[in-house]
Amino acid sequence: MRLIGVVGLPGSGKGEFSRCAAELGIPVLVMGDVIRRVAAERGLPPEDMVLGRISGELREQYGRGAVARLMLPEIRALKARVVLIDGIRSDAEGEEFREAEPGFTLIGVNSSFETRLARLASRGRLDDLADEAALRRRDERELGWGLGEALSSAEQAVTNEGSLEAYCREVQALLLRLRGDA
Repeated sequence: MRLIGVVGLPGSGKGEFSRCAAELGIPVLVMGDVIRRVAAERGLPPEDMVLGRISGELREQYGRGAVARLMLPEIRALKARVVLIDGIRSDAEGEEFREAEPGFTLIGVNSSFETRLARLASRGRLDDLADEAALRRRDERELGWGLGEALSSAEQAVTNEGSLEAYCREVQALLLRLRGDA
């Protein structure tokens, strides 16, 4: 199995990266869905503050690679040739995946703060933030989990500042190369 992870700050384009991968028939698993499932199991709303607290609790209780470990059975159950993991938040999660699948590749998605803020303000998800101070706090929290280290350890990187079409073309070309189709 070829396991590919995507890391980036909130609003950088990880979800669009995943959509572009899905267009190629690559199964996508979203790390945040693990946190949203835990929130639902606890009867809590999927709001940023709640999800952030649950993420922190899981990492405190089971280590910084906790969410990755929780995903491994779901990844293996897919029995797919290539699987994309959306939303890696720490270097420890990347290490969990590298240990589980030696061919693991991490891809960093980069976008400016201003671009990310505009995207988050416009997409309307319950766990999104629409003001600058809230996004800075979320960035700090996620960087504190090791997201910056994960970004710097990425084997590949893409920048998402232009059109969605150009970004998707770049993402798909990269994924085809990693999958061995190009």
